[in-house]
Amino acid sequence: MTTITRVETFLVAPRWLFVRIETESGIVGWGEGTCEGRSETVRTAIEQLSEIVVGQDALRIEDHWQVMTKGSFYRGGPILASAVSGIDQALWDIAGKHFGAPVHQLLGGPVRDRIRMYGWVGGDEPAEVADHIREQVEAGLTAVKMNASGRMSPLGSVAEIDGVVRRVEAAREVLGADRDVAVDFHGRFSLATAKRVAPLLEPYRPFFLEEPVVPENSHLIGDFVRSTSTPVSTGERLFSRQEFLPVLQAGIAVAQPDLSHAGGITETRKIASLAETFDALLAPHCPLGPIALAACLQVGFATPNHLIQEQSIGIHYNQGAEVLDYVLDAAPLEFVDGHIERFTGPGLGIQVDEAAVRAADRKGHAWRGPVWRHPDGSFAEW
Repeated sequence: MTTITRVETFLVAPRWLFVRIETESGIVGWGEGTCEGRSETVRTAIEQLSEIVVGQDALRIEDHWQVMTKGSFYRGGPILASAVSGIDQALWDIAGKHFGAPVHQLLGGPVRDRIRMYGWVGGDEPAEVADHIREQVEAGLTAVKMNASGRMSPLGSVAEIDGVVRRVEAAREVLGADRDVAVDFHGRFSLATAKRVAPLLEPYRPFFLEEPVVPENSHLIGDFVRSTSTPVSTGERLFSRQEFLPVLQAGIAVAQPDLSHAGGITETRKIASLAETFDALLAPHCPLGPIALAACLQVGFATPNHLIQEQSIGIHYNQGAEVLDYVLDAAPLEFVDGHIERFTGPGLGIQVDEAAVRAADRKGHAWRGPVWRHPDGSFAEW
């Protein structure tokens, strides 16, 4: 029987929330419902949603998704969507294990044999950026992403704007013409500053410019898209097809839903199909743990308009634990010429180290994002 008997959650370092769903037959599925800085709240939401799924057939994934997202008068938002995401991933993991197939096979079968990966690089000065990029290239990656800036004034100063340009220039010098650098504005720029910076970066051919405005200002992103020839991406803080529709209509080139925030595998596949009708590509956001990464890859193997996959192995946020610390076998997540090869194992395709997860949960975490302020004491976007 695939009847769900138990739903458990685990707060594990550095900042993740894992979900474990057990069935009557003994099949266990894993998901990740991390919502950075709010994972304890998501944990409570998952406990409430478990009332819907416990005692039910785990294989009715779409029906569970419908009830979890629409069964309450008040809907949506990052907390509920992240809770649904963690459960949804775990249900797909169970389904794959039940049928003895990787999730991508259940999604229609593979459309590619490997997925190109990119990693994050930091550094405040051009020389630091160059050093960090060299490390990623040595690790085998052919693409990186970097923040355009740190804290940015409401109207960027000459020094701030020149600093952005110098850092991207340093990245291009290291990467050459055969590798890519994406530039993340991280919602830190006002529209006016973003429009001023974008043309200055065009000589360095960024792979894409990410989140030029905060998500609540998605109605402005079309203005930015029209200001540059560089592909524009957004979506890590959008949680449904309905929220992606306006930015796709505005002309973004790359949709970046997060599988731990945007309704899991079920909704992300629908977002990808919607994006395809706008000739837009999919590049899921994933600075998270191994379960979220595995879920992203399973979607990518079966999605025609998938572009590239973010991953957080070695990222500066990972203090106290690393992505590979919670898997029994790291081989499926190894880079081969800047790619990850198609998974062949059932379900999400990774083996979670349950003992390590339970031990980490006993310590827990209370990760919070930083709060930044401008020199005058007012709030600044992180």
